[in-house]
Amino acid sequence: MSVSVDAVAGDGSSSQRTIDADALLSKVLEIVCELHPHMRDRVRVTLDSTLDRDLGLDSLARVELLVRLEQSFGATLTEATLANVDTPRDVLRALLAANPGVRAGNAALVEDAAVAEVPVPSAAETLLEALDWHVRAHPERIHVRLYAETGSIENISYGDLLDGARAVAAGLRRLDVSAGQCVAIMLPTGADYLYSFMGILLAGGIPVPIYPPARLSQVEDHFLRHARILENAGAVCLITFGPAKQVSRLLTSHVPGLRCIVTVPELGEAGLLHEVSPVVPDSVAFLQYTSGSTGNPKGVVLTHADLLASLRSMGEALEARSSDVFVSWLPLYHDMGLIGAWLGSMVHGFPLVLMSPLTFLVRPERWLQAIHAHRGSMSGGPNFAYELCLRRIQDSQLEGLDLSSWRLAFNGAEPVSPLTMKKFLERFGPYGLRADAITPVYGLAEATPGVAFTPVGRGMRSERVQRAPMTTEGRVVLADAEDVDAQV
Repeated sequence: MSVSVDAVAGDGSSSQRTIDADALLSKVLEIVCELHPHMRDRVRVTLDSTLDRDLGLDSLARVELLVRLEQSFGATLTEATLANVDTPRDVLRALLAANPGVRAGNAALVEDAAVAEVPVPSAAETLLEALDWHVRAHPERIHVRLYAETGSIENISYGDLLDGARAVAAGLRRLDVSAGQCVAIMLPTGADYLYSFMGILLAGGIPVPIYPPARLSQVEDHFLRHARILENAGAVCLITFGPAKQVSRLLTSHVPGLRCIVTVPELGEAGLLHEVSPVVPDSVAFLQYTSGSTGNPKGVVLTHADLLASLRSMGEALEARSSDVFVSWLPLYHDMGLIGAWLGSMVHGFPLVLMSPLTFLVRPERWLQAIHAHRGSMSGGPNFAYELCLRRIQDSQLEGLDLSSWRLAFNGAEPVSPLTMKKFLERFGPYGLRADAITPVYGLAEATPGVAFTPVGRGMRSERVQRAPMTTEGRVVLADAEDVDAQV
C-alpha cells in the first residue's frame, strides 16, 4: 500500500511524494526487533500500533526510530514530530509532510569572538542579589544564548532576564501568590522557564521545577503522576504551556491547594513588578525533587546560602572564570542543568549556551557544533550522551569541527563508563578534544548538587577494586587483573 502527497518546495513549486506504508511498517519492525531482540517472535506492527505501549519504545528509542526513518525515506523531520507521533500512522503523515532530503551533514561552522573577563558578584548573598549586581554592572552583557530548533539564537541579557522576571512576578502578585508559597514550573527549556524561575523569587515565592511531558499525548497521564509532588510541595500555582493548561482540571481535582494554572503570556498581562519581596540568605531558593529512582520523589529544600556556597566551591574546584563558556542541553528541571549550568553561569558570570534536551537527542552533532561555534570551555552530560554521539554522529558531520576550547567535559548523573570515554576520546581527539578534559563528576540534589570532581587537568583515571569490601564495608581494596568480580 502506497500513500502519496503533494510536497511544496521552498521556491513554491510542488511535486508528488510517495511513501510505501508496507515498507514503512517493515522498517519499523526491523528497528523494534533490533532494539528489543526478545520481541522478535511476538511483536506485530500495524499503522495503529502505539510506539510506547505496543512496541516498547521509550523516548530514546523513539528518537532512534525517527532518525533512521529519516535516512531511509529521504526526509527531514522536525523536533516537534517527536512530541506528537504515537503510531506508525502518525510517522507516515509526518514523513509525507516533511521537507524532502535528509538534513545536511554539516553547516559552515562560524566561531564567536572570545568572551571578555569581567568582575563577578562575589559579595552577593542571594540569587536575586547576583542578578541585580549584573544588571547594575552590565545590563547588556549576554547571559544566555538560547538555541531554537531551527538553529537560530535568541540572546538574553541580564537586563532582559530581569524584565521578563518582573513581568512574571507582577502576574503572580495579581493572583495573590504570597511570600513563602510554592509555585511549580512545568515548562520546556526556553526563555519562559528562565523568566518564571526568577519571577517566582521576585514575587517572594518558592520555585518547584518539575519536568514537562515528553509528548503532548501524555499530558493527562503526566499531570496525574506529578499530582503527588504538587501536593507534597503545597503548590498554589503552576506555570505551564498552553496545551497543558487545557487539561488543568485533572490537577485541580487531585491537588486541592492548587488555585491556578497559568501560562507566562497570561502572567505578563499584569505589567512589571516594582516592589520586590525581601529575600535573605536563609530564604528557600527552590525545592528540588529527587528523581524517584529509589522510591517516591523527595523534595530537597535548598536555600540561597546553600546554593551560593556550593556554586562557589564548585567554581573554585573547576577554576571557573567569567571568560568561560558553558554549553548545555541538560534539562532545567534537573539539578545538573539548573544549578550547575544556569545558576552557575549567573554566579560566575560566564555566558550559557543553551539548547533543549530534545535538540540534542534528535541531533547530537549540534551539541559539539555549539561547543565549536561558541568556543565552549565547559560542557557535559550523563554517560549515555557520549554513547549517543559515538553511535549517531557521522564523520561527514565533523568536517571543520574544533573542540580544542573544551577544557572540562563533565560525565555524571549516572555511572561513568571508562570504555565509553576512551572511545569518545579516540573518536574526537583528532578534532582537538584533549585527554585531560575528560572529567568524571559526582553529585546529588541533597548536596546542591556537587560532591566530587576530578581535579582540573588530570583527566580520567580508573581503578579496579574488590567488590565485597566496597559494598559491605565502604572500604577500597585494589583488585588483581584476574579478579572477574572486581568493580571499576
